[in-house]
Amino acid sequence: MIQHPDSPSLATLASLIARHTKASGDFPTLVPNLTLHRRATATAPIPCIYSLGLGVIAQGGKQVLLHDSVIDYRAGQGMLTSIDQPVVARVSEGSVAEPFLGMMLTLDMHQILQTAAQMPPPPPPPPPSRASGYRTVVVDELQPGLLSALERLLGLLDEPALIAQLAPLIQQEIIVRLLAGPYSLVLQQLLAVGSPTQQIFRTVAWLKQNFTEPLRIDDLAQRAHMSPSSFRQHFRAIIGVSPLQFHKQLRLQEARQLMLSQNLDVGRAAGLVGYESASQFSREYSRVFGAPPQRDIRRMRETG
Repeated sequence: MIQHPDSPSLATLASLIARHTKASGDFPTLVPNLTLHRRATATAPIPCIYSLGLGVIAQGGKQVLLHDSVIDYRAGQGMLTSIDQPVVARVSEGSVAEPFLGMMLTLDMHQILQTAAQMPPPPPPPPPSRASGYRTVVVDELQPGLLSALERLLGLLDEPALIAQLAPLIQQEIIVRLLAGPYSLVLQQLLAVGSPTQQIFRTVAWLKQNFTEPLRIDDLAQRAHMSPSSFRQHFRAIIGVSPLQFHKQLRLQEARQLMLSQNLDVGRAAGLVGYESASQFSREYSRVFGAPPQRDIRRMRETG
């Protein structure tokens, strides 16, 4: 059953998000790993990195540039990302009268593994073909059971005393429904023991914790149990960019957040993320974000 934008359940989800987001912005919640998002206008494209998680749109629409593909998804749909993906994203539908309303649930790999181990094993996923490549992002309609679980998770924001006890149970239900529904194939590729997707996932997780260190391809390849040439090939096929490009994006995204949230100057932010040259940092920042650091941060503050 497809949930159309005017369905009562989707309207309830939108109402819950609207109630807890009084202005445009991104809002963390008391529910672990859950953020809410609201925009009163369409936005400019913004480079960012999507991590393992489920993004859901309750009202409005979004457009995501992934590799060379443009993905449009709208109210009543969810986007599951199984591994960190550099993307360029923008809100494509949103207004003051009908703002964009969405939610993001970051997923935990260990919880997915534990939950999958308790479920009947699915048929083995077909190997990725050259034409289709590795599927790491899936957009699909929200099935009634999944939508119901998301509503109940959001509903806990009105009962904060119950969050610690009930949120983990509902989040586990969401993972079960993801593993059993139309998103299962992309998760199977991630869970397959020794698969390239799983090895690259672990390497990316390490990179996210150590991005201030110099990039050494041979060390990363050894960590992924691959030859350097095979590692480069699989990394680009799965992530969409080279290891060097991904490493730069991690540094630049972190620096951008530091300058935005802590009001750091360019030199300080560049040094904290591992750059030895502030001028090199500024050049690479401008190539990725389309403007020098100070101008970009000023623009972000002005537009909220």
